Amino acid sequence: MRRLPIAACLLALLAAQPAQAGEQRRLTPADIAALAKGGAGAGTSGVAGIVTTVLAGDPAKPGPYTIALTVPANTRIAAHTHRDDRTATVVSGIWYFGYGAAADEAAVKPLEAGSFYSEPGGDPHFAMTGADPVTLYITGIGPTDTVYVAAPK
Repeated sequence: MRRLPIAACLLALLAAQPAQAGEQRRLTPADIAALAKGGAGAGTSGVAGIVTTVLAGDPAKPGPYTIALTVPANTRIAAHTHRDDRTATVVSGIWYFGYGAAADEAAVKPLEAGSFYSEPGGDPHFAMTGADPVTLYITGIGPTDTVYVAAPK
């Protein structure tokens, strides 16, 4: 009878690992909450307080990936680029997103939960949050990177 708890622990551990390329994957919000969380990683802005969860693949390696980013309230992300084409969906909160080489509040579009946007490879973009945190799902083809147009302040 001691095998049941051990088997349950092993299944929970396997469920908490990022999907490998070609692997079938179905994640509920509870499954996603159980995945490992990290700070800055490949393809993130590196801004303090952002939490990254790899949902599928590995953004630092060749191949498709999906990451979840949770961005704290009142965060500003300076203009930057990524080498790969990426798409994103706003899961919660309002994401203020803009294109251009300088973060300009007048150029952002408020994207509420359910919104979709793209980050074409090499095109500078920037973002900010308001009074509430934001969660995004971002998908691309790795390896990805983040290069700031100007050093972030």
